[in-house]
Parts: sequence; C-alpha cells; structure tokens
Amino acid sequence: MLLQGRTVVVSGVGAGLGQQVAAAVVRDGGRAVLGARTEANLATAARAIDPEGSRTAYRRTDITDQAQCNALVALAVARFGGIDAVVHVAALDTLFGGLAEADEEFTDWRRAVDVNLLGTLRMTRACLPALKDAGGGAVVFVGTQSAVAAPTRVRQTAYAASKGALASTMYSLAHELGPDRIRVNTVVPGWMWGPPVQAYVRYAAQSEGVPESAVLDRLTERMALPELATDGDVADAVVFLASDRARAITGQSLLVNAGELMR
Repeated sequence: MLLQGRTVVVSGVGAGLGQQVAAAVVRDGGRAVLGARTEANLATAARAIDPEGSRTAYRRTDITDQAQCNALVALAVARFGGIDAVVHVAALDTLFGGLAEADEEFTDWRRAVDVNLLGTLRMTRACLPALKDAGGGAVVFVGTQSAVAAPTRVRQTAYAASKGALASTMYSLAHELGPDRIRVNTVVPGWMWGPPVQAYVRYAAQSEGVPESAVLDRLTERMALPELATDGDVADAVVFLASDRARAITGQSLLVNAGELMR
C-alpha cells in the first residue's frame, strides 16, 4: 500500500495509461482525482476503478486552460482535503512526421508544446499551493524514449521535441521546488503495450500482410527482455515515484522499456 491515505491528481485519464495509473493509485491505497478532456472517458474509468465512488473524483479538464487546471485541483482539495502528488499523463501524441512534414508556421509543433510542455506546467502550477500545504509531495511527468533516442519505427519529431523540453524543465523544477520537499521526476516509457501500440501492431500487420506476431518480434528484437513493457508496468513505476519510497529521489528519469535503451 505505497499510497495509503494519499491523494493523487492524474491528468489524461482515458482507456490506456491514464486509467492504469489511476487504478494503481487506488490499488495501492490512495485516492485518485481524474482529469481529461472527455467526460465520458472519466466516468467510465472511475466506475471501473472505484465502483463505490468513495476513492475517486473527476472533472473534465483541458490542460491548455489554466482555469480548468485550477478547478481540478479545487475538486481534489474539496473532496479529499488536499493533494500529495500529481501525475501528468495528458499529452498530444498523435502528431506524426519530421521536420520536412512541418508546415511553414510549425502549427502542429506549437500545439505539441502547448499541450505537452506548457499544459503540464499549468497543471503543476495549479497543484503547487496544495502540495506545499501538505508539507511536500511528488510531481511525476510521463516522458517518452523518443525524446532521448531516435525512434526506430515511427517518426514523431514534434512530440519528441516537446517531451524533451519537459525533461529539461524537470531539472530546474527539482531545484526550485526541492526546498518545499516537492520531488519532480519523470517516467520514460519506450514501446508500451496498451491501446496505442496495439492499434499500431494491428495496422502494421494488415498493411504488410504479415501476422501481428511478426510485428511484435520486430519491436522486441532490440530489447534485453523478450517482451514489451505494459501500461501497467509504467503505472507501477509512477506509483513508486509518487510514494514515500522515493522520498530521496528527485530530478531523475526512469526508463521503463524492457531494456531497449540503457542509460
């Protein structure tokens, strides 16, 4: 029960990693306050995680809007009395291509930065007063392996750049917030078995006329372990960094990638 009695705000709760993180928080004794742009997804996740509704709360939240971030934090404080950690899963990760595909005004790149970097910082800023009132706590970013190494299969340069900027920001925030006993760390997934990667495997297999197992073999051939990490594996790493077991860890990036990249 790593999070017994703790309240954790989780942004970006949909059918994949966000729901797995929220479920892991509740499983480990915590209370989860869920935010996402689609209220139906929030309601579905809350019912699945906490049928009685005593350990979850949710509110539709767009992290590009500071007022909505503030409102999610207000819900957490009103319902559960405070905040002990915030986990940032919300991200714009559906932009594909490299520099050559960017339009003249870099419209998609600007969107990626507004959501993945500035949106994460808006939500963090909204949580700071409650975290300080609690005597400290944890901020956990979710990064991407493509921010630290060129992707092997799919090019998402705007996404990688925005997440890379977030990783750099982590170091400064760790120093800035450390005196208030607020830790700032990043979980860095590689290929992660969950809805997005499952969809990619199906698409690639159909496009190439090969079995899905052949696509999976290509993904795992570079990994030290013979299978992909899952959404649940990444959620477990998040829970650790959000808990007091990581009380002396800040400004660190934890790769969860089955050993595809080692640093």
